Amino acid sequence: MTPYANRRASLIAQMHAKGGGVAIIATAPEVQRNSDAEYPYRHDSTFYYLSGFAEPEAVIVLVAGKKNQAILFCREKSVEREIWEGFRHGPDGARVTFGFDAAFPIDALDAVIPKLLADEPALFYALGHNAALDAQVRVWLEKVRIQARAGIAAPGAAHDVNCLLNEMRLIKDDSELAIMRRAAAVSAEAHARAMRMAAPGLHEYEIEAELLHEFRRNGSDFPAYTSIVATGANACVLHYRAGAAILQPHDLVLIDAGCELDGYASDITRTFPASGTFTPAQKELYEIVLAAQDAAIAEIRPGKRFMDGHDAAVRVLSQGMLDTGLLDINKVGKRDDVIANGDYRQFYMHRTGHWLGMDVHDVGDYRETADPLAANGEKPWRILHPGMTLTVEPGLYVRPAAGVPERFWNIGIRIEDDIAVSADGAEVMSCAAPKTVADIEAMMRQ
Repeated sequence: MTPYANRRASLIAQMHAKGGGVAIIATAPEVQRNSDAEYPYRHDSTFYYLSGFAEPEAVIVLVAGKKNQAILFCREKSVEREIWEGFRHGPDGARVTFGFDAAFPIDALDAVIPKLLADEPALFYALGHNAALDAQVRVWLEKVRIQARAGIAAPGAAHDVNCLLNEMRLIKDDSELAIMRRAAAVSAEAHARAMRMAAPGLHEYEIEAELLHEFRRNGSDFPAYTSIVATGANACVLHYRAGAAILQPHDLVLIDAGCELDGYASDITRTFPASGTFTPAQKELYEIVLAAQDAAIAEIRPGKRFMDGHDAAVRVLSQGMLDTGLLDINKVGKRDDVIANGDYRQFYMHRTGHWLGMDVHDVGDYRETADPLAANGEKPWRILHPGMTLTVEPGLYVRPAAGVPERFWNIGIRIEDDIAVSADGAEVMSCAAPKTVADIEAMMRQ
């Protein structure tokens, strides 16, 4: 069985554990850009996770009953449309290629799905994600309900199918990890290329072009997200995007960019000097951020909790703020006071990481929903298990402000890597992107 068929079988088994029923999962719709032009099509992640099928206008129906079934609805073959839009599998071809039990034209949804829903105990569906499909589902259910006098019953229960699928997607199988390693390697090479090409006088968008070139050259269809290329003070804007600013000789350049490869995202950030050599002030802060990342990665292993890495990074960053004078110890107290009062957030205001997978901010709860409340009244943070993948991305962002040493003004630094939790600890999938001061300066000399 393919990984996709295995996932469908696993979901059907979980549906049986809840009493059985029918699941409906649709891919993403095409989105119009303007006039008669559309945005480049990108499938829905969960749909692709279960199918490997990347065409638009498609729906998966899984039946967990006396006879388990995996059914695909998709566009019909059309010689005329293929002339304009390219190859279509069609129902028969898709059934064979992607291992479904049955396949129907997408236009058959209204005729077939009410029959599949009849006398089934439950509907597994993610209500609220697709308004058009929500309306269709209501119509299908009503078609079943009006047959009550004939002894036919509509599903009496509803379950959010994404609650099951998000937990499945949180743990990556070997095939997913292999793709993510390749995506990280491509993105790491793109960051190295950007370092080699960067120089004072270039625009941010020129550096972005080097990233996109490397992504596409290695088979990526898209960036995983809008690339951040930020020079100088722009690096202190967390969600900045590459603009027309010109790299200046004493600027740091922050690049947060990753490709999507075969449906999986990478997410890497590197910060380097436009001139090729860190100034003393830049190096001082950079080494603090790098130490914070090292401390966070050291906390990633089975049995640790999701926030342990963040807490370790905050301890290093907070002490670094005191040591450099970013924070005045006479005003804010010692490191534990800085953390307890949240004073560090002046220079570090985001979490140290997030789940990574088919989406750059991937699905899955960050807290243990089944565990009892902790002493503070909250659910405890998630325990890490092999197969989980996440980012580690501490940073420092210093805007001009009274009391802040001027030598640090407008320095923005973030270092981010893609991590897989393994049985032995943390696998840094993006380790090929240079990140020590020595390695970055050596790369830029090339």
